[in-house]
Amino acid sequence: MVKRWLAVGLSLCLLGVSPAAVTAQDKPLKIGVLTDISGPFSTIVGENSVEAARMAAEDAGGTVAGRKIEIVAADHQNKADIGANIARRWFDTENVEVIVDVPVSSVALAVQAVAREKKKVVLFSSGLTDRLSNEDCAPYSVQWMLDTNVLARGTVKSILEEGGNSWFFLTADYAFGHSMEKISRDMITASGGTFLGSVKNPLNTPDMSSFLLQAQASKAKIIGVANVGQDFRNIVTGAADFGLLSGGQRLASMIVYDSDIISLGLDKARGLYLTTAFYWDLDDGTRAFAERFFKRRGAMPNMIQASIYSSVAHYLAAAKATGSVEPDKVLPQMRAMPVNDFFARNGKLRPDGLMQHDTFLMEVKAPSESKSKWDILKLVRRIPADVGYAPLAESKCPGLAK
Repeated sequence: MVKRWLAVGLSLCLLGVSPAAVTAQDKPLKIGVLTDISGPFSTIVGENSVEAARMAAEDAGGTVAGRKIEIVAADHQNKADIGANIARRWFDTENVEVIVDVPVSSVALAVQAVAREKKKVVLFSSGLTDRLSNEDCAPYSVQWMLDTNVLARGTVKSILEEGGNSWFFLTADYAFGHSMEKISRDMITASGGTFLGSVKNPLNTPDMSSFLLQAQASKAKIIGVANVGQDFRNIVTGAADFGLLSGGQRLASMIVYDSDIISLGLDKARGLYLTTAFYWDLDDGTRAFAERFFKRRGAMPNMIQASIYSSVAHYLAAAKATGSVEPDKVLPQMRAMPVNDFFARNGKLRPDGLMQHDTFLMEVKAPSESKSKWDILKLVRRIPADVGYAPLAESKCPGLAK
């Protein structure tokens, strides 16, 4: 057996091909979907995120740079240490070249630190903290979908232009809520609007009545909701019960997913403003992708699944163009190529790690306007990339100083 392998190696060398090169080509190109598969966010990401990555790999032809594309997945259980350990194992011993998705800010930051150390690519779709592209930015990572800054800027500025010039905030009493409120408050006051105040609710507050009564008493035209998950749903339900909408006030959420609206029902969520990077029924391109996805998963894709498909497809196109998966070759090519697909309009990768693209201010439909379970939103206005995203000059990314 030893003699046989020596003979094979000698033959390859005589042909000018190193055995190591053949071994590298034989290895699959692994893309790791690091997500929440079993926890509270699994209906937003989870198996649907994995399927979106599979679709992008299939559409790329299944092979790139002479290597078969393989999608692997892991559940980080929404714990930063587990996410970091999985990322390290993937990079060190399992030949994963790029990680995608990564919900929950603490996990995303931990994974980004590992990727920075290992000089590996991470394409964040559901990691939304703006620290990923500001003070904690890294040369090998990209925020593909949105960040908290974009969500606040896009929502607030667009609603101000629609006449919503007085605001009161219902704010989650932790880092996400504080950040969203501050960005929004600065935008409101700088644009000539009126910030009438805020009230901060603890995480997992089952009874929002006292907070909602303060919002109602403020007489603000717009009630900004800087909450997510069940707290967000409790606020929307309470607002309907207390008659805020019938009294002429409107809710504007900083972050909401289709599944939240479907869970609430249009009778309670109607009239809610939100900013999104994608909606399945925007145009022919979004509908075509959504129909394919629905046949595979029995659900319409949300903006995270659309973002994952877009990021993986763009990465694979760059790998094909360069004939390499080396980060120092692939990422410059990704930055050089514009991103224009069913997900991203006028997309481009910025030096601070943001993939800047158009977003959309949407309004939740009334029950009488909806034709099906998934027909939940209507377009208010498109938000151009240079409006929704803060100027690069405002970025706190240390790498820009170089």
